[in-house]
Amino acid sequence: MPHQHDSHCGHESTEHDHDHGDSEGPKDNLFSQIDIDNVVALNATGRGSTVIKPWHQRLDEEKSIESDADDQMIIRVPFTGSVKLRSLLLKAGPADQTPLKVVLFSNEESLDFQDIADKASTQEFIVAQGREVGEYALRTAKFSNVSSISMFFPQSQGADTTQIYYLGFLGTWTERKMSAPITVYEAQANLADHEKIQGTEMGSSSPQF
Repeated sequence: MPHQHDSHCGHESTEHDHDHGDSEGPKDNLFSQIDIDNVVALNATGRGSTVIKPWHQRLDEEKSIESDADDQMIIRVPFTGSVKLRSLLLKAGPADQTPLKVVLFSNEESLDFQDIADKASTQEFIVAQGREVGEYALRTAKFSNVSSISMFFPQSQGADTTQIYYLGFLGTWTERKMSAPITVYEAQANLADHEKIQGTEMGSSSPQF
């Protein structure tokens, strides 16, 4: 599978042995920047936050999330700031419970099964079977200002349900600057502004009698 990095396991053993037990793992692991309380899983038996685990628990198979009515599932992950994503980390399975592919949507906070067909994906990958964590390189230009990411798993590789053990992300994080834009917007969005909108509907395109 071209998107699966076969050397990932070796990469882990050589680079990260020194921080074994460290929940942060690689320096660009975004675990601590995920808004875990607001992770949402649709058509799933369990909470989406179950699969958002510290680095040292990434291979743990005691906790997982499984699709419910069929083998489709959506997981939405919000971040506490603006992130630039470099890689998606995914552990799924076993075997035919592995999703066939994962379809990613950037900044689609309310994505559900009804409107997903009308949305253009940001990127997607074929998912390889395996007991390790797969690392999938993202197009950073398309994931450079991300407040949330939604992952659609359209079908399994043969089983009645899809199962995910671990989701993680590598990249950089910037604190979200909220106060200035909101202050400016509220200062300008006064009653006069609303009257202007109403007047436009009534007037400028046709004369009043």
